[in-house]
Amino acid sequence: MGAKEQLQTSSTQSFGNSGNSVDSHTVLFSVIGDPIRHSKSPVMMNRAFREKGINGIYTAFHVTAATLSDFVAGVRAMGIRGVNVTIPHKLAIMPLLDEIDESAQAIGAVNTIVNNDGHLVGYNTDGLGYVRSLKEEVEPHLAGANVLIVGAGGATRGILYALAREGVSSVVIANRTVERAQELADAFRGQVADITAIGNEALQEACAKADIVINTTSLGMYPNVDTTPLQAAWLKPNTIASDLIYNPMTTRFLEEAKLQGCRIHGGLGMFIYQGAYAFEYWTGVDAPVEAMRETVLEALGHGR
Repeated sequence: MGAKEQLQTSSTQSFGNSGNSVDSHTVLFSVIGDPIRHSKSPVMMNRAFREKGINGIYTAFHVTAATLSDFVAGVRAMGIRGVNVTIPHKLAIMPLLDEIDESAQAIGAVNTIVNNDGHLVGYNTDGLGYVRSLKEEVEPHLAGANVLIVGAGGATRGILYALAREGVSSVVIANRTVERAQELADAFRGQVADITAIGNEALQEACAKADIVINTTSLGMYPNVDTTPLQAAWLKPNTIASDLIYNPMTTRFLEEAKLQGCRIHGGLGMFIYQGAYAFEYWTGVDAPVEAMRETVLEALGHGR
């Protein structure tokens, strides 16, 4: 019996509130990254499995670049049904998989793996989750916007792909190493009407022209909460200041941007929705989004 069939067979089981039951039929899921101990994915996803009565358990593995290929072999050997992939492995994981979904191929990064009886398929739910969150929480109409993205990592690729499909007018990618930003700009040229790359020394000028400024770097993430990707004083009032970081829920960048009269958007919604899409790829079951949100809020000390 394959892992998906096992999940479906187990879907009528119920679990106590104390945690997921574990038995000889339990299917394993995980998140990998370097670092990873800050992640709230395990508490969120295990709550989702409990809510839906799925006999699965989700863990976090600290995987370095040197051990990434060994981990992928372990996924096949142990039958791990699904994996979330975070910094810094979203690009490096791709050649180790058997198949890349069309959208993930276009994005050039993978954040979700589905194991179909040893055949590993890579997907990307970052951009889907980000745009859904941005539209629901801050601005439903993104067409025509001028966007500045700070950072050129794996998450940036997914966001670029999704924003292009929303019809944004222009995108500027800023990165400490301008060559990395240029690679991204070249990869998405033709999908966005106007896309350019700059170094961080040109950030102030770019901020003055931006309607949406997105931090995709780890600057400001717990425990380094005093760092910030740019000076909020550079932003125009009513600019949307957006941060992919969800711990803390309101970063220093967002706090300072709010004082400048900006609309702010944190990373919690993206985190929840990208996880929800992954859950649905793995199980074929609708994700319990509100329960997932409630659990992450509690884990971050913001219980209702």
